[in-house]
Amino acid sequence: MTSSNPTVTVAYDALRDFIQSALVSQGLPVADALTVASLMAEADMQGSDGHGVIRLPQYIKRIRAGGINKHPQIRVVNERPGSAIVDGDNGMGHLVVSKAVDLAIEKARHCGVAWVGTRMSNHAGPASLYARKPLQHDMLGLYFAVGNANHLPPWGGTDMLLSTNPIAAAIPGADEPPVVLDMATTVAAYGKVKAKAKRGEQMPVGWMIDRQGQPLTDPTRAGEGFLLPIGDYKGYGLALVVGLLAGTLGGAAMGKDVIDFNADHVSTTNTGQAILVIDLSAFGDPAVFKHAVDKLVRDIRGSERLPGVDRIWLPGEQSHERRARYESQGIPIARGLVQELDALAKELHIAPLVQESHA
Repeated sequence: MTSSNPTVTVAYDALRDFIQSALVSQGLPVADALTVASLMAEADMQGSDGHGVIRLPQYIKRIRAGGINKHPQIRVVNERPGSAIVDGDNGMGHLVVSKAVDLAIEKARHCGVAWVGTRMSNHAGPASLYARKPLQHDMLGLYFAVGNANHLPPWGGTDMLLSTNPIAAAIPGADEPPVVLDMATTVAAYGKVKAKAKRGEQMPVGWMIDRQGQPLTDPTRAGEGFLLPIGDYKGYGLALVVGLLAGTLGGAAMGKDVIDFNADHVSTTNTGQAILVIDLSAFGDPAVFKHAVDKLVRDIRGSERLPGVDRIWLPGEQSHERRARYESQGIPIARGLVQELDALAKELHIAPLVQESHA
């Protein structure tokens, strides 16, 4: 490896094991640390680098400061046959949401459709990881979440009362990759802003504006402005509705009650998420549905393109290809982030992520 290379390539297993070691060093049980580490490494493997190992130093700060319960009693409350609320007892969000998704899958198997929300959860990484999980059971998933810091004002305002509030949907095909949509209700997720800052890159015009309404492109100055919603006022409305469903409905934080976990490592965030799982067999033969999805996917991919367009992509296709490529070739991690992780490893008395020197 040469110093001119802006990234360092790391195998999935090495990345997962490093994250697990870091979490175990701070007192998380081995099994819980493995669950969290696996999901974080998977985030990087699909290219969701704003939600993968880049978040580890922040998680460690919160654990050390007492902002995360290392031994939560995650429990189900307000349960009916097709719905439930999971109280995460302020545990790692990856653990809380994983339990919620597993419960929704089990309930959908009996009821056809199931909705499970969370409260007293925490940041859990990219939404698509959880929307995708029902695919293994001939089911589709819809996921909603309240972001962990408010970066979005109401349309026309300057008080940041809303977050990126993401939505994800995963719909299976037969032979084609699943259609997987994972989107913030802002033009860009704040994790992408953090990733730009780590790589020393500028943001495109249209991601953020300052408090005078002027474009803000320096990610290191992100605190001086706010994110823009997708589709102008429509994105603001969508962020509000998602927050009401994922947060308010389940008794989780929303609006002024949302804690900025980037700045506050101590306070309980009471993050809310929700997963809706639909069992395809409740609506007919899953194989028929999946072949119909394949046909539509191929019709769209094969449709006439504008001049200069090489390919029409379906939601999730690029991350699907990235997963396959990174699985065989390794996951690229920004060199600056690797150096930060090496310093963290030294502090935690664990082996570094990469053994070679990156100076």
